[in-house]
This record gives sequence, structure tokens and C-alpha cells, in this order.
Amino acid sequence: MLTLKTKITIAEIAEKSGVSISTVSRVLNNSPSVAPKKREKIQQIIDKYNYTPSAFARGMVNHTSRNIGVLLPDITNPYFTSLFNEVQSFAMQNSYATLLFNTMFVRNRKGHSQQLPEEEYFKMILEKQVDGVLILGGNIDKEDVSPPFIQALNQLHQRVPVVIVGSKLEGCDCLFLERDLKLGVTSIVHHFIALGHERIGFIGGEPGIRITSARTDAFRHEMAAFGKPVDERHVVPSDYYAPDGYKAMEQLLQEPRDTLPTAVIAMNDMVATGAIRAMKDHELLCPQHIAVASCDQFPYSEYSIPRLTSLDQHNEYLGRMAVLQLISAMNGSEEMLSINHVPKLIVRESCGA
Repeated sequence: MLTLKTKITIAEIAEKSGVSISTVSRVLNNSPSVAPKKREKIQQIIDKYNYTPSAFARGMVNHTSRNIGVLLPDITNPYFTSLFNEVQSFAMQNSYATLLFNTMFVRNRKGHSQQLPEEEYFKMILEKQVDGVLILGGNIDKEDVSPPFIQALNQLHQRVPVVIVGSKLEGCDCLFLERDLKLGVTSIVHHFIALGHERIGFIGGEPGIRITSARTDAFRHEMAAFGKPVDERHVVPSDYYAPDGYKAMEQLLQEPRDTLPTAVIAMNDMVATGAIRAMKDHELLCPQHIAVASCDQFPYSEYSIPRLTSLDQHNEYLGRMAVLQLISAMNGSEEMLSINHVPKLIVRESCGA
């Protein structure tokens, strides 16, 4: 009994069809430059052997891989996890696969195990034959970005389109998708003032990082606009994780009880969670003693105790627009998209409203 070969190569299809490999590739890529009768013959063999083209075969004619590289600093951070998930989902809808490069920039910065510099990841990305690159954080988030790093970014952008979700860097030729880093903080300050809070603090975020400076600047500006002086002892930068929120709140709680802030803005939900744990360890309750609100909502914040009041940064929108910007660039457009990014305050239990 004759059994059909279950795996066939593009070269074998070409041989059985009496055509060149490039002609088979054009059929696989739906190129109109193949005569109908010849196309039909090739397609019959493809169907007969249930052939599924590889990414390499699909790219032989148009010289693309349908892969995009996504570089981020810490996949364990829920912000980057959420944003990457949205990027991956929307890229897949547009028939692009995503290759994740987790630089562990945060671990490197804290002096843990030595990691590769981000410039080395640029070389790795190019080796994977990607069509474009999305950068979601890392060195580009620092206030002082070194000229050699900007030069490395420009060299990468000369090879493939590069889109950065972040603030524009002087001298950098890459495309940027810029979001409003201050607007959400403004809405939290307004909310706390409306609830009658006079002493408001801000915790979390690492000094020297753009988002930290933007949010603390917005906090001070809005407090001044309401005529509420900021006690600088109540502004405690630390970092972006739960232990950092715990540490920052511990520092705040060294002050006399009658001078403590009655409300605190946390850099994100993890910082807020750590802060609330520290309060509990000092026999203080949230929001009864200190109300808390977060600048970045992470998944499942509605299941914490108390449920966290947070800003929804609309990562689904940011991820979609980042992919659209990159696809546009890969199609030859250097025009930067203008986005309408308006964070939404989700009021829950931790603010006391």
C-alpha cells in the first residue's frame, strides 16, 4: 500500500511541479506574478501533502520574517508583563510573532548577578532576523542616558525600525510613543483633596528615572496649586516593588503620629501593597489611619485587602498603538503616531471613599 509522505520540503514541491523554488515561494506568498495554470498545479501538490510553509519560506520573496523583537527590563514586574501581553496579542492579530528579550536591567542596576548590557541584546535581536524592535523600558527610562547608548540605538534603528514606548531622547533617531506621565497623579491629588486630606505623601519610584521625576513633580505642582505645602519628609523614593513600598512606609512611620500624612500616593500597586503591609505591622489600618492610592493598576488589584484605588494606564491601548507604530515603520513610514493616553482613576476601598 502506497503511503503519502507526511513531511515535504519546498524543494520537493518545486521538483514535483517542474518549477523553481522561488516560484513555489511566490505561490505561498500569494504573489500575482505566477500564471494561473502553474499556480493551480503547485497548489494541488501543496494541498495533497498538507504542506505548511515555514517562516523562512514565507519570507523568501518579501525578505521578511514576520517576527518582531520586544525588549523589556524585567518580566517579573506586572507593568511590563501586562504591556507585553497586549503587544503580543495585537501583534498576533496582525500575523507577527513576538520574540521577548528580558534584559533584567533592574537586577543589574541593583548589583545582583552580572547581566549583559542592553547593547549586547541589540546584537542578539539582529541575529534573530526580526523585522522591527519594540523597546518598553530599561536604559531609555533614565534621566541621564549615555551618548554611547543613544549611538547604539541609532545603529540598531539603521538596520531595522525601532519604536520606544517612552519619552523622546535628544539625538535619538528612533520612533517614540510618548504617554502622559503626569496626568494620572493630578487626578489622585484632586481626589484626595476632595476627600478632605491636608497632608499627602508620595512613596516609591527610584531617583534618576524619568517616570519617578515626572510623577513627583506633578504631585508637588498640584499640591501647590491647592495651596497645600508638601512636607518633604513625606516624599520617600525607593523603587517599584513591594519591599520598597514596605521600606518607604517604615521610614514615614518613624515620624510622630500627629504629623504623619493622612493619605499616600504610591508609585504602583506593588509599592502600595508593601506600604499597607508595613502599616498593618505597626497596627495601623488602611484607609482608616492612612488612605492609599496607586499610580499604576496591576492585574487583580481588586482582590487585595483592602481593594486598591488605582490608575488604569490602559496598557491594552498602549500595546496596540505601539504595535501599530512599529508596523507603520516597517512599511516605510517614519511618522510618529499621536496617541490620546488618558489614565482613568478606579476608586476602590484603599482611598476611603
